Order: sequence, then structure tokens, then C-alpha cells
Amino acid sequence: MAKILLTHSPDTRANYYGDRALAGLRALGEVKLNEEEVSLEGEALLSAAADCDLIVSYRQSPAPAALFERLPKLAAFLRCAIDIRNVDVAAASKAGVLVTQASAGFVTSVTELVVGFMIDLSRRVTAHAVSYYSGKVPQAVMGRELRGSTLGVIGYGAIGKELVRVAEALGMRVLICDPYVSTVKTVSMEKLLSESDYVVPLAVANAETENLMNDAAFSKMKQGAFFINVSRGNLVDEAALVRALDSGRIAGCALDVGRAADQMPTPALAARADVIATAHTAGLTLPAIEHQSMETVAQAAEILAGRAPKGSVNAADWRRKALLKS
Repeated sequence: MAKILLTHSPDTRANYYGDRALAGLRALGEVKLNEEEVSLEGEALLSAAADCDLIVSYRQSPAPAALFERLPKLAAFLRCAIDIRNVDVAAASKAGVLVTQASAGFVTSVTELVVGFMIDLSRRVTAHAVSYYSGKVPQAVMGRELRGSTLGVIGYGAIGKELVRVAEALGMRVLICDPYVSTVKTVSMEKLLSESDYVVPLAVANAETENLMNDAAFSKMKQGAFFINVSRGNLVDEAALVRALDSGRIAGCALDVGRAADQMPTPALAARADVIATAHTAGLTLPAIEHQSMETVAQAAEILAGRAPKGSVNAADWRRKALLKS
């Protein structure tokens, strides 16, 4: 019987994996659970996975070269997330270990949060609630309607496409900047920044997009516009964002991600009165989580049958599948 390690801690297992997916894994083999309060990594992960055929991993568990070099029985490493930046895929390939990633199951949930952020920023919902919570009556201020406003979307991937669809249904004008797409009309970054009432970066986080939103970018934003980040903290120079807020160039921002642990918003930035922040929960809805967790179950079933599943990133280098037959 195959042995499968699930690296999620009990808390993250409850929120980010779920009972249905766990039952699915148990139908495939013997499942070893992480009962520590943190996700497994380092020597703890190596020790826990010593006799396992598969590792199903939470996004915070790094997979360095040592993981693949020191676990000769390991046939596959399944990441229950899209982001595999902390997985040494080259080392896995060298060792013959298959690496897989999940697909985006959170398109709807992230899109809905962006719309909620736009409404909150424009109508000061959180600010008014905080005033009432503290026993004060907030000052009535003029709001902004989404209809007729301009949304700038940087990056036209799955979330970008859905956000554009929803925004246009709400009567918004939409500007898209993505140098890698030709299926829709796009504009320059400068035009998008200068004309948008709301700027939402949804580009892939990589070396090219590191600090995409920096002093130069914020300085080009329309005076009084709002900035929303639900993608990756790597896209934003947070010191530049603070300067843009302090100067009044932008009227406020909403963040679900940042450069704190687990890609959460930086606490000092999130504590500002002109910032709305959530704890990296844009994709934390049951349909979104079950999409990715159940996908790892399907991937595990394919792997144990000797087939490279959808979501494999190095199938051509998978040599340890032979171990599954021994």
C-alpha cells in the first residue's frame, strides 16, 4: 500500500485541505498526518517523509534539493497550490521525482473580493464601521460609484479575465495591460496607471515583475485613485506604496497579500487607516479550496497508476515511477 504524507498542520488542514479530500487520499493509501502546529519543513519534513511514496504539500513547506536527494523512496511531490517557487524543480528532475501543482480554483472567490474591496474603498464601509465600533459617529463623505469608473487590470490571466467580465457587467470601463496577450485590446502601463480609478495588478510573480509597482509606477497613477493587491506581495515595493499613500497620490489601498510570512500583508502597512487588509484569504472559500485539494487527490490516483497527471511540471524527468511498482 502506498504511503502518503500530508504536510498541512491541523489548522491549515481544516481550512486548506478538508475532510473530503483527506478521505480521498485515504482511499488511495496509508496517509501520514502532520500533527504539529506548523507546516512541515526542513529536517522535520525529511523525517516525516522518510518512508513515504508521495508528499502532498501545503504552500509553506519548501522542497529544497536535499528533500529529493535524501528521500530515495519518494516518487512524487504534489503541491496543493499553484505557486511552486519554493520547490527546487531542477533538483527533483535530477533525482527523477515528479513535481505537480494545482490549477486555479479561486478565480471566482478572488474576483468577488476585488469587487468588495472596490466598494469598500469607494464607500468607506470599513472606516465607518470602525468609527461606530469605537462609539463614534463617522462623518458622511461623498462616495464613488463603480459604474462609469475605470478599472486598470495588469495581467490578463484567469483572474484578470473574470475580473474584466464582472467589471464590465457592472458598467465599468476597463483597461488591460499585458504584453503577452493578443486576444484582447491592451494599453500601455503608463496609460493604464494615469487613467484608472482602481489599479489591480494580477501579473505572475517572477524576476521581471518584482516591485512592478514602485515609486515610478505609483507616481503615474491618477490622483485620488485606489490600489488593490490580491496577487503577490512581490509585485509591490511597499516603501513606495507608503510614500504614495503619505503624499496623497493615491486615496487608499486594499491588500490581501504582502511580504509578511505566508505572503500576508505587512502588519505595519495593514494597520494604516487608509488601508484595508485581509489575511491572505481571497481564495479561502470552500469551492476554491476543494478545487485544489481534490485535484491533488486525482493527481495522486494517476501517479499511483503510473501516469503523469495534469499539473505535472517535469513529467519528462519522472524516473521514480518505477518505484511504485516494486
